[in-house]
Amino acid sequence: MKIHSIETLGAHDGPGIRTVVFFQGCPMRCSYCHNPDMFCAAGGEEKSVEELVRFCTRYKNYYGHDGGVTLSGGEPLLQYEAAAQLLTALKKEGIHTALDTSGAVFNKKALAAADLVILDIKHTDPSAFLDLTGHAIFNTLKALEFLKSAGKPFWVRQVIVKGITDGHEQILALKKMAAGAARIELLPYHTLGVHKWEKCGLDYTLADLKPPSEGAMEKLKRLL
Repeated sequence: MKIHSIETLGAHDGPGIRTVVFFQGCPMRCSYCHNPDMFCAAGGEEKSVEELVRFCTRYKNYYGHDGGVTLSGGEPLLQYEAAAQLLTALKKEGIHTALDTSGAVFNKKALAAADLVILDIKHTDPSAFLDLTGHAIFNTLKALEFLKSAGKPFWVRQVIVKGITDGHEQILALKKMAAGAARIELLPYHTLGVHKWEKCGLDYTLADLKPPSEGAMEKLKRLL
């Protein structure tokens, strides 16, 4: 499989302390993406399932009861067969697994193989979703439907961008859409990845936007 990078002792990609494996390649082109260097599926470094399992098990003592390994990206389900194999192999080692996905690629086998799915719903409105990501919402909704019907533990995430995803109606629609989620996370938009867009020779269209204030984020969280 093609892997962009690996982060050890991560604390923001699922419960507990985790190793985060970032898969190369993504079919979406989110306007605020902070990892545009992962867009192209041709990049990254070739890694085998066995190699990654050996690496991740080195840190097993740090995971404790709550931690484990999260597959992220990019979009890990762009390489769904490899992702499913890796999730299954890690589970055999007694390691908790999480799959961080936008749902851009729908694959039941990989979704079912994860102990926890973190579904990043970019927007609740199909038209706004398409404008923001360059991709249709259809597969994301299929993933959400599957998680609910299968009784799979899942979290829902959304990045809050001023004038795009910060409307009260949009947040209430997200709450309704995410019914059954163990957790809903609202993440403030940031500009930490802008330099990557410049390095990749890409035009960053949200350069003039500022991150939402702490007060604005708290008001939205209270709606949930």
